[in-house]
Amino acid sequence: MNPIQLFDPVSSTYTYILFDEASRDALIIDPVAEQLQRDLDVLREHGLTLRWAIETHAHADHVTSAGLLVEHAGARSAAPEGCDIGTAAVQLQGGQELAFGSQKVLALHTPGHTAGSMCFVWQNGSAHHVFTGDTLLIQGCGRTDFQSGSPEALHHSITQVLFALPDQTTVWPGHDYQGRTHSSIGAEKQNNARIAGKSLAEFVNIMNNLNLPKPQRIDEAVPANRLSGLRQDAGGDALMLVRPAQGYAGDVSPQLAWAWVQAGEAQLVDVRTDAERTWVGFVPDAHALAWKQWPGMAMNPEFDAGIQTLGAGGQKLVLLCRSGVRSIAAAQRATELGLQAYNILEGFEGDPDANAHRGLMGGWRMRGLPWRQS
Repeated sequence: MNPIQLFDPVSSTYTYILFDEASRDALIIDPVAEQLQRDLDVLREHGLTLRWAIETHAHADHVTSAGLLVEHAGARSAAPEGCDIGTAAVQLQGGQELAFGSQKVLALHTPGHTAGSMCFVWQNGSAHHVFTGDTLLIQGCGRTDFQSGSPEALHHSITQVLFALPDQTTVWPGHDYQGRTHSSIGAEKQNNARIAGKSLAEFVNIMNNLNLPKPQRIDEAVPANRLSGLRQDAGGDALMLVRPAQGYAGDVSPQLAWAWVQAGEAQLVDVRTDAERTWVGFVPDAHALAWKQWPGMAMNPEFDAGIQTLGAGGQKLVLLCRSGVRSIAAAQRATELGLQAYNILEGFEGDPDANAHRGLMGGWRMRGLPWRQS
């Protein structure tokens, strides 16, 4: 059985859906934001449950829909550890496997196009497949002149890692600009114009003299893809202003809170329950200090001591809850204890919409700020 191969004509990107026939569990590789509905329709038509949305690298020519697939299909996201895609639930290392039903893919670290690039090997019965992203293309390879690219590393990844796979392994590339759909390791060993029969020095010379134009969407795509495609909404200068409040230092937007944390000016405190962080998602750099806890949403007796410890260094404290209600109460209490505490507007999930669904009307996640699934 071959993967379902899908094509985005604007970026010439191939997206792949792999699935286990018995369980109907599925995995998607390199999804494209503009094709979200297409991919959801394909999953539904085939009766598939999406378990994983994974990336070969942080793309420069299109924006991924991985973060949206997490929201819409209940998948988990995975991305190469070296690509700085901090929102991915799993930071993949070379040799790691991801399972979907009785099937699994193996991650191969293949730097060169980018420092973190990966390829994925799928053995389905007697058939071998490798999904090569931009590392190895049909009769070509990915460029190495931006995003920590290295022709030397790419040469090693292709010749020593990918070409070590069996010759009959089917190569499924991340792009093709001439309508070709797949190749094989054996064919690329023999016929790839960039690398077949070329020494390392010859390959480096070729790659260093391609003189290709800058990808049109790189300035938009790379930052968005480092957030799994969940982009920070535009909002102007008002987003970066503190709003006055009663009983605590003020209300701040998620964007301003994150800017303070990145600048070392503030500590981020997640005052949701442990259960919420597990079920819904968490912010990797946040301190977990619940205002109330399950069962029964009882007051956390350790809150005062914990918040005083966090504020002992004199930094601002920016407090995050589900929708910006508990964080107000927690900010007021922290202020009573002599600390400089701010409430993060909208919270982690934002306000409920007309159908009582959260995550669609603001919130830390919708703004595209760093978070992960447990």
